[in-house]
Amino acid sequence: MDSLKNDIPIDLTQQSLPSFIAIEGSIGVGKTTLARRLAASFNYDTLLEQAEENPFLEKFYQQGASAALATQLFFLFQRVRQLQELRQRDMFAPVRVADFLIDKDPLFAQVTLDSHELDLYRKVYEQLAVDAPTPDLVIYLQAPTEVLLERIQRRGNPMEQNISREYLAALNEAYTQFFYYYDQAPLLIVNATEIDLVNCDEDYKNLVDYLLTVKSGRHYYNPAPHI
Repeated sequence: MDSLKNDIPIDLTQQSLPSFIAIEGSIGVGKTTLARRLAASFNYDTLLEQAEENPFLEKFYQQGASAALATQLFFLFQRVRQLQELRQRDMFAPVRVADFLIDKDPLFAQVTLDSHELDLYRKVYEQLAVDAPTPDLVIYLQAPTEVLLERIQRRGNPMEQNISREYLAALNEAYTQFFYYYDQAPLLIVNATEIDLVNCDEDYKNLVDYLLTVKSGRHYYNPAPHI
């Protein structure tokens, strides 16, 4: 989504902006797209997942369980390193938007690992857990499994074409359970089923207008379907 550098104008002169936004959701829901558009509109730095750096990910999508632990630990080490590097550069003060929330990292482990691997992962996670900043706003993008599958197929990443419906469904359920209890920051839960953040500027602007009203608590954004 590098094509979104020049985004639609949004009048922010009278707005009190959240200084740190974290965007979450299952594979294919559009969290990186939204992170990049918000960064362009708000003139924010981005902190993005680097899935292409994970040498185990393609094997995991192809073979599943045999590569799950290595895949998950690589992502954990990667995210902790990203946060530690920011801390060392004293960059938690500037405004930014991220397409991940490290608190949810164990979700993937719970879905993909057996009990012994999960126990090992949790021990590593507890040792590595970084003192990450709490976001001023968390945006959780939701969409049904069938919608996620269609979007994954449409964006055409060859490595993702082996993702199964069963895996996405389990991941979706894990996200639902996690955010049902999440209360560490203001939370905006977005029904992203009908939102086209790539091609529809109106969808994007309407979401921005709504998220700027969220200051505390839990909120739900459920846009009307396109006619």
